[in-house]
Amino acid sequence: MDTSRDWGHELVQSLIWLSWVFPLTFVVSTAIIALLLASTTWGREFWRVSGAYFRGPDAPKVFALIGAVLLLALASVRLNVLLSYWSNDFFNSLQFGAEAMATGDDARLDASQSAFWSSLVLFGILATIHVIRSLVDFYVGQAFDIRWRLWLTDHVTSDWLSGNAYYRNRFIDDTIDNPDQRIQADVTNFVQTSRTLAIGAISSIVTVVSFTKVLWDLSGPLNVFGLEIPRAMMWLVFMYVLIATVVAFWLGRPLIRLNFLYERVTANFRYALVRVRDGAENIAFYRGENVERVGLIRRFREVIATYWRIVFRTLKFDGWNLSVNQVAVIFPWLVQAPRFFQGQVTFGDIQQTARAFGEIHDSLSFFREAYDDFAEYRASMIRLHGLLEADEDSRSLPKIAKSDVEGGVELTNVDVRRPDGVVLIDDLDLRLVAGEALVVKGASGTGKTTLLRTLAQIWPYADGSMDAPSGNETLFLSQIPYLPLGDLRTAVAYPAQAADLDDELLKETLRKVSLPHLVDQLDVAEDWSKVLSPGEQQRIAFARVLLIRPAVVFLDEATSAIDEGLEYALYQLIRSELPETILVSVAHRSTVDVHHTQKLELSGTGAWELAPVGVS
Repeated sequence: MDTSRDWGHELVQSLIWLSWVFPLTFVVSTAIIALLLASTTWGREFWRVSGAYFRGPDAPKVFALIGAVLLLALASVRLNVLLSYWSNDFFNSLQFGAEAMATGDDARLDASQSAFWSSLVLFGILATIHVIRSLVDFYVGQAFDIRWRLWLTDHVTSDWLSGNAYYRNRFIDDTIDNPDQRIQADVTNFVQTSRTLAIGAISSIVTVVSFTKVLWDLSGPLNVFGLEIPRAMMWLVFMYVLIATVVAFWLGRPLIRLNFLYERVTANFRYALVRVRDGAENIAFYRGENVERVGLIRRFREVIATYWRIVFRTLKFDGWNLSVNQVAVIFPWLVQAPRFFQGQVTFGDIQQTARAFGEIHDSLSFFREAYDDFAEYRASMIRLHGLLEADEDSRSLPKIAKSDVEGGVELTNVDVRRPDGVVLIDDLDLRLVAGEALVVKGASGTGKTTLLRTLAQIWPYADGSMDAPSGNETLFLSQIPYLPLGDLRTAVAYPAQAADLDDELLKETLRKVSLPHLVDQLDVAEDWSKVLSPGEQQRIAFARVLLIRPAVVFLDEATSAIDEGLEYALYQLIRSELPETILVSVAHRSTVDVHHTQKLELSGTGAWELAPVGVS
């Protein structure tokens, strides 16, 4: 019994096929992708988000992985083609065996039985290759995704942190929401969907080309109202999918906007939950549970309302796609059945026709059925691109000029304004040398803390210049110290690296700032901002000054949660341990004044006065 393929030489033939299809597909796909990147909005956004990954120092490894993923995808296409020929041989062996039994042709029956068992053996070989290919494809695909996710997460996070963009983006015209979600969820979706959509599209096109010859050889004419259409199956599948795709795109287009909106409202809801967790103690003191519940439910209702809009749109989109797919199943049988009953084709031919028609239909339908995935992907890309654009805009906001010098601080023509343009400080000039200390005074709202933000180069409504030591040689302490997640050692050493500091030094420093009960907890990992009292947190900040030993330290109400006796002791500790360090303190308490040599009084209307601190 003749077979549809020369299976004894098929391995060699398949390797030859891959040897020319793979480089051709790689080159053509690269050219098309490059054209899309240059000519489409989403292509340019993709390149803005991740282009550096494909042209960086690891580009050879990246393209090697891409090549491996593509090669495995092409091998899958080839296997599907071979399985279609296998199905032809398999079902023909059954048909011919049944005919032999009906006619009593023992020789033909033996040949059919032999062909049947040979087909089963062949299926075992093809199925084994398919399983191995699928497992390797999964591993290589995940390896590619993980490498890309690592790079992109680091890239987006670094860009967000660079130039204080994470803080200054609140001042730009188009502020962005929930950067945490964009970095975590959108990066993951962007990477995974980029690969699945790109490889899926390429595989679909190669599948269409590969099965077109199969369907062309099996297609026969179709008579429609007296008009004979040659190779009808070919034209039918292309026309059918074209119409279905146009309608699907029209139905699915709103999903891009809806998915973008859904990501935003869910992130807002999650952020509100985090706010409750972070403010748990204050909420409990205020008995504010009912207010929080109302706010949370209101935000969740926005989530549900948006989700319902996605549900209704998806019902239309999926309803159309499912209907189209079900109707498509009967087409090859309708067209080929008359030819089968006329003896023009075998049952194996019909099976292979149905499989070839289904492969072409499914491949052409890939772009239609993947539209909802593309909608989510597009939303993630917009959010990542928007974050990078916002970071760039944030870094371009004005800030005072800063020069790195040693041994002193000098401010020249520093102006500080409110966002509405009202001047808080006008043309401030002052100079401090090693060992000097300045206290900044003024009523609430006169710009004391805003002056420190200006000097830290994070306040955009200012100009002028500042000369000061670089890096951690200039340290800013906020009223509520920031305590990073992790063990206590990391929290105390921040912003220095805990590994650079000796444990005995850390313990001794904790004792100096009246925190002896913490010396045995350096290895304990907690959310220390929730464990330590405000006063203990401020003492941690003073410990950092002793550990880092900066040339200049700015303190913003750094002792507001500490009693006056301990405040006096901490300031005396700094002055005795770091006599050359320049201190600049913002404070309301008059008890702080005694530790400083000069006082800067702010009026809040632009005027200021610099004078020595009086000694009583």
